Amino acid sequence: MLTGLQVAFIGGDARQLEVIHKFAELDASVTMVGFDNLQSEFSGVNKKKLEPDWFGDLHALVLPAVGTDDDGVVDTIFSDEVLRITEDHIGRLPKQAKVYTGMAKPFLKGLCAKFDIELVELFERDDVAIYNSIPTAEGALMMAIQNTDITVHGSRSMVLGMGRTGLTMARTLQGVGAEVKVGIRRPEHFARAIEMGFDAFYLHELADRVKNIDLLFNTIPTMIVTAQVIANIPHRALIIDLASRPGGTDFRYAEKRGVKAMLAPGLPGIVAPKTAGRIIANTLSQLILDDFKNGRNKE
Repeated sequence: MLTGLQVAFIGGDARQLEVIHKFAELDASVTMVGFDNLQSEFSGVNKKKLEPDWFGDLHALVLPAVGTDDDGVVDTIFSDEVLRITEDHIGRLPKQAKVYTGMAKPFLKGLCAKFDIELVELFERDDVAIYNSIPTAEGALMMAIQNTDITVHGSRSMVLGMGRTGLTMARTLQGVGAEVKVGIRRPEHFARAIEMGFDAFYLHELADRVKNIDLLFNTIPTMIVTAQVIANIPHRALIIDLASRPGGTDFRYAEKRGVKAMLAPGLPGIVAPKTAGRIIANTLSQLILDDFKNGRNKE
């Protein structure tokens, strides 16, 4: 249980509601900011304005999947108010408090570093990333079905990267009967791909290996699907880029050549917000529970 723990949730989407519900169940003292337009109510949860005065009582500050933008603005779909995190807010946090988010941009990292507040990025954790790869792969498969006139079964599909998302994507495609090629950098990943029955190749061969594909799924967050690569892709092919913004695809050249390319970051929160929220809720509650227990033991 999280009895006695002061946690504030600022902004977010439907995923954040699952996290708030979990913390309320665990008896934490929960404060919500940026949920003015929310129709349903949470029992025992306080709604407040984003004011620095009460930040000094917090044990944990929870921000959305992308903590803030480059100016400190926090995204929320449940309020018309502009929520902006400033030095006044972070500077009021107790030194033992922590800030939790999915991923942090330089603004938030710099703010926490300035005041020596620990910042925890949940999406950097292997367990969260692997769990999230499931709705990501399902969402990418949905996009492929919606944007092509062929079945994924029997298609010549390619996945770039065999990390946490790439492996799940490749297995999902294989499961529905696609012919799966996997572009890889590391020898150990190459060996694993062969063991799993994929057509593995090294990424320096990419421009030659795309000549007859139907679907390309990129998970590498650097420019990998270049103009040279796109020049060899059939016009009928579809590119779905799953990497974080700005992706790893030359979208300008793809449009110029008439190859459909789609950037699709954050699919878990779009296609399965309840599941994605539960993933965050379970991980975050355990993290904070462990931190809270350790803090009590030191007192």
